[in-house]
Amino acid sequence: MECKIVTIPGDGIGPEIVREACKVLDKVGEVFGHKFDYTPILMGGCSIDAYGVPLTDEALATAKAADAVLLGAVGGNVGNSRWYDVAPNLRPEAGLLAIRKGLGLFANIRPAYLYDELKAACPIKDEIIGDQGFDMVIMRELTGGLYFGERKTVEENGVLKAYDSLTYDENEIRRIAIKGFEIAMKRRKNVISVDKANVLDSSRLWRKVVEEVAKDYPEVTLEHMLVDNCAMQVVKDPSQFDVI
Repeated sequence: MECKIVTIPGDGIGPEIVREACKVLDKVGEVFGHKFDYTPILMGGCSIDAYGVPLTDEALATAKAADAVLLGAVGGNVGNSRWYDVAPNLRPEAGLLAIRKGLGLFANIRPAYLYDELKAACPIKDEIIGDQGFDMVIMRELTGGLYFGERKTVEENGVLKAYDSLTYDENEIRRIAIKGFEIAMKRRKNVISVDKANVLDSSRLWRKVVEEVAKDYPEVTLEHMLVDNCAMQVVKDPSQFDVI
């Protein structure tokens, strides 16, 4: 297999991470007979320094033409960096949001697995982890919701007021739910959908759509959990989770 990979070293520790990751990929290629061709692009603070914007149209087009993108890190010290003395749409993280949207990267998939060799480094107590450890996949929707909603700061009656809109449509919810159930089918067939349905309309729609998707996966058990409780349960009994 020959694969074209766009690398985005980015800022801070990003270049170091990408450099070492490429060494790992090259070793994989050597062992299994693959070839990886790397094309670097700038995104984040380094792109602001070079071009005045966190992501250029040319860089996004290069990423779209690749087979995969390898990202290091983006951004710096908020409030203590020249990168943040500009409009929000010109800050480093705006490049990250733009490439997510441009590439349609709606599913953030984060596996969490405790290896025996690293058990002593885990901050959760031994008596909680037990012998079973934990093995979960945490999924987050990436191109809708709060980060992509309308935002503004206005002055009303001499008082500053800021707005951040959290919006989801049913298609955005459905596609991340389908991904979650598909992954659960390959694992222990349990999905816990996390929301704030006791307060938020967006979460009530989220729960409704997730339940509709669940009907197509009768082998998978679906449970709902409020985010406050989930945060506690992750540290109280992480072994209970399969796909979140």
